[in-house]
Amino acid sequence: MQIWERLRDPATGRKLAGRVRELAARVCDRLGRRLVFMEVCGTHTMAISRSGIRSLLRDYLELRSGPGCPVCVTDQADIDRMIALARLEGVVVGTFGDMLRVPGSSSSLERERALGAQVKIFYSPAEAVAWAAANPSQQMVFLGVGFETTAPGVALSIKEAEQKGISNYSVYVSHKLIPPALKALLADPENRLDGFLLPGHVSTIIGRRAYLFLEEYGMPAVIAGFEPNEILDAVRELLEMLLEGKAEVRNAYSHVVREEGNLRAQKLLSEVFTVCDVPWRGFGCIPQSGLRLREELAAFDAARRFELPPVESRVPPGCACGEILKGKLTPKDCPLFARACHPTHPVGPCMVSSEGACAAYYRYEREV
Repeated sequence: MQIWERLRDPATGRKLAGRVRELAARVCDRLGRRLVFMEVCGTHTMAISRSGIRSLLRDYLELRSGPGCPVCVTDQADIDRMIALARLEGVVVGTFGDMLRVPGSSSSLERERALGAQVKIFYSPAEAVAWAAANPSQQMVFLGVGFETTAPGVALSIKEAEQKGISNYSVYVSHKLIPPALKALLADPENRLDGFLLPGHVSTIIGRRAYLFLEEYGMPAVIAGFEPNEILDAVRELLEMLLEGKAEVRNAYSHVVREEGNLRAQKLLSEVFTVCDVPWRGFGCIPQSGLRLREELAAFDAARRFELPPVESRVPPGCACGEILKGKLTPKDCPLFARACHPTHPVGPCMVSSEGACAAYYRYEREV
């Protein structure tokens, strides 16, 4: 059987599920309580909800969503500045589709587009650069949102624009780094987690070694792939570590993730960006958790190129996205979930994004 067939094989899945439930029961019996694992990836959240893994294991352990959705963790003030950019005369905003409907304090990019703003959806930053080259009379501002996974593509687009002398392309940088967010979670005494399912995509770039600090916290963690069988296998490894009294960082996605990560991508990131403090939705400012353009590339920094009006941001009353991203609440704990907030009228970003926890719960785990 080929590896991809094995990852999707139902018989293998049933066997794994049985083993996981058996191990989880033993650990629960030993600790005298249910376990809490956090999946730190929006794609994992969607896969877990879609496959029914969360409900399959709920007697023994809870799988909580963390700050793994790039759109969801973007601070409200950054959303408002992106909307302010779209309102500027002569500026065309380029973005991935998920950003379009994220509510700001008083509007959204979708609403601004309906009012006449030029907001274009691109599938890659390279498309935005090509658009800028073909339309030199207009300013293209690409919204650089996402983790270590998407930042290399944005870095490459800036290099391309620099090399080709494309002066009407810039980026509003709002990239974030996952390891500092994990440290912030572990520093919060209200968060009682028993293990992390680490994101496969981000790990492809930064490698297993980037998480070794988790062992100093005594926190077991496993890098997981995205097929249900891969997620179950990663949960199995977490449970076995707890039974053995170990707190290691393991790689259950080794056919994709290397020990040292993608060195070329890391080099590219260091050539274009420096690390800085940035605010995350729900967390506030996390030290050394974001990226900004190097001084020599300041001409491509939209925040410096354009004069933006001051913004007074406010989180919608009742919205619990911030607490959900920290794993302190589940979407069903939010008073707005499936009532005032639903996919056709999202109040917070977790209901908008294709990787948002609220969107996953609404689509696959909603009780009606």
